[in-house]
Amino acid sequence: MSFKKTLNTILDNSPKKNAWLVARKLFPQKFRGPFDHLEKIPRYTEAEVEILGKKIKIADVPSFLFMNNEIFRDGVYKFKAKNSRPYIIDCGANIGLSVIYFKNLYPEAEIIGFEPDPKIFSLLENNIKSFGFNNVKLLQKAILDKEAEADFLSEGADGGRLANQNEKNNTLKIKTARLRDYLDRPVDFLKIDVEGAETAVLQDCSDLLLNIQNLFVEYHSFADKPQELVKLLAILEKAGFRYYIQSWLNPIQPFCNKVTYAGFDMQLNIFACRF
Repeated sequence: MSFKKTLNTILDNSPKKNAWLVARKLFPQKFRGPFDHLEKIPRYTEAEVEILGKKIKIADVPSFLFMNNEIFRDGVYKFKAKNSRPYIIDCGANIGLSVIYFKNLYPEAEIIGFEPDPKIFSLLENNIKSFGFNNVKLLQKAILDKEAEADFLSEGADGGRLANQNEKNNTLKIKTARLRDYLDRPVDFLKIDVEGAETAVLQDCSDLLLNIQNLFVEYHSFADKPQELVKLLAILEKAGFRYYIQSWLNPIQPFCNKVTYAGFDMQLNIFACRF
């Protein structure tokens, strides 16, 4: 079986964070890199790595490898700002790789980063401090459509999310904030990776989306709930965006093979742009 076909099969049948480790083991010559030494570290084990000449802490190796490839190798958040000091809002900053990328792209950028998971937030603070960035504000809150207290499911890496009504066991109490409270000025780049709450968040601030130049949304579809993709895309279209979609957690043969991970049966990267 060819490399491409085998890799597609792996990605089709494995959660994205595990797929990279499987692929690296099957095709080591194609996945060699500076983080090979991390492969023997168990999942959800804190470790230290070097990024752009600085040491940072990570929560989980597969999660880190996937995010590192997506952010630094593929440049999924790369954008062209109209000035040297863009205003960036990062909803779901996790351990800070996206913030590090943005500051490397635009050193004078003003960034607000949201991350609700207490353990992950401590790593985020440590990593941003390691770089000594200025003009970065970090808030230990989840972005939602209301300012309140909510139950949170901590996955231990980048999959933490707000709990559903039937998921009250083993949850944490976290604070939430409304995104609309931070959209009262032009925003050069808005990243929304809030594990299933994205449609509610965008609906709550739909009248303020005109202030945003570039918008990245990671859309999630809960396997046991109605899909809201049409509603989300309608919000973006009404706000004047042109959007582009990339898929991740989608089976190649969905009629025969239903793939779910962390309660989701579909995940899309949506890029909303103005030209």
